[in-house]
Amino acid sequence: MENLAKNFKETIIPTLKKELNYKNDFELPMVEKVVVSVGIGDYKDDKNAIAHIVDEISRITGRKAKTNLSRKAVSAFKLRIGQTVGLTTTLRGQIMYDFITKLVNIALPRVRDFRGLPTTSFDQQGNYTVGIKDYTIFPEIKFEEVKEPFGLEVNLKIRAKSPADAKLLLQHLGFPFKKESK
Repeated sequence: MENLAKNFKETIIPTLKKELNYKNDFELPMVEKVVVSVGIGDYKDDKNAIAHIVDEISRITGRKAKTNLSRKAVSAFKLRIGQTVGLTTTLRGQIMYDFITKLVNIALPRVRDFRGLPTTSFDQQGNYTVGIKDYTIFPEIKFEEVKEPFGLEVNLKIRAKSPADAKLLLQHLGFPFKKESK
């Protein structure tokens, strides 16, 4: 696989400078971090299932997941204070670029009936969120070892002046967006 960080510095930055007509490199949109998160849901009472999900997320991202604990008790969901409700992993630097490369070039093409990523998942600041229903699209996961199926969410924190600038950056990084009909 190509080194995305090197490619970003050598080819994407000059291209973005021309297309966006910015003079300074610091004005350009940049991916600051990638946050991968998983909601535990039905497995909140099963310690073995939580440990298995932490292991799977660690394999996918290369970092151990941080457990998020509930701050409130909700009797309708049988949730107590201090119970595990989710897992998050934050990626920065070279590991972030490696994960983006793996997501775009390997994982997303393995999604069944994939027609492209939605362009409506940008927020006001230009951050982008991708929801993945089945985590087995990542190459580190052996389908035979899957015990608890779960989905995950990938948030890309992008420093950009507008969502259009962020979208242009992601297009240059290789994200396959849906074709907009005119």
